[in-house]
Formats: sequence, structure tokens, C-alpha cells
Amino acid sequence: MGALLLNPLRRWRLKPERLLAPWVHEGMIVLEPGPGMGFFTVPMARMVGDTGHIIAVDLQAKMIDGLRRRLGRLGLAERVETRLTGRDSLRIGDLAGVVDFVLAFAVVHELPSADRFFRETAVVLRPGASLLLVEPAGHVSNARFAAELEAAHAAGLVDDDAPIVRGNHAALLRKPAA
Repeated sequence: MGALLLNPLRRWRLKPERLLAPWVHEGMIVLEPGPGMGFFTVPMARMVGDTGHIIAVDLQAKMIDGLRRRLGRLGLAERVETRLTGRDSLRIGDLAGVVDFVLAFAVVHELPSADRFFRETAVVLRPGASLLLVEPAGHVSNARFAAELEAAHAAGLVDDDAPIVRGNHAALLRKPAA
């Protein structure tokens, strides 16, 4: 399934660099849960440059292995740290307060607990940092997306913006400044 997500038509439709340009910049530390084969990871690795860093976490070792190979072929392996998660945790506690941006693209609805996801990501975000939540409208109902936003709010994240991502529910959330 991961290779299907790299479809050129998807890239033409979503344009990852354009979508992420407002939030991902040189030197940033970015967390990407559920990167698959790197549809967003590769563009973000280029966007953060030599001074930035992407942390890509996935439950599937096969996806992480494929992502590592792809990054190596593209000369971007040094910019991306890959990690295996557990079913019950992202295993990112060592990142408390250092992440500048989290991209949660079509992933929260796949997790066993949105509450746990937002609690963990809220801890790793530095004060003032953002999380872009995007869920496919065809898979996630309005009510389910609203419940995900409630979980984010319960974790201490606040609404920042409602970006338009065609065919998707989207929200930009922020960790309040201390």
C-alpha cells in the first residue's frame, strides 16, 4: 500500500511543498507519525535543509525500511531519523519540548487512541509550535474529526487556523506559548 501513496497523481494534486511551505522551514525539527514511504517526508527533509531534522515514526517495520532505502537513494538519510512505534505509544518521550512542527496527515483515524496521540504530541511540541491535522473526508466523518479536535484541545492544543486541503478535513493546532 505504501508504494501507492507515492503515486505521481497524488503529488500533482496535493503538492506537498506548497501545502507545507507556511509551516516547515530551514532548521526545524519536524515529527511525522505514519510517514509510509515518505510522500511528505522527502519534501520536508529538503525543506528543513542541512540544519533541520525530521523524525519519522511508524508502526510498520516494512514502511520504515522502505523509507530508509528511499532516503538513502535520494541522499537525504542524514536529515531523517526513523523510529518504530508501539501500538500503545509513539515512543517519543525523549523529544519533550523540542519539536517545531508535527504533520499528522491521514494518520490519527488509524490509531487506537486519538487522546493518547495528542497527549504525546503536545508534550514534544515546544511552546508556540504547531501541529497540522489532516484527515481524509472520505474516511473520517465530520463527527469523528470533531472528536479528534476535542482530544487535541483536551491535550492543551488550541486552534490556530483552518487550512484548506481539498478533499480533507484540516486544522492547524498550536501549543500555547508558556
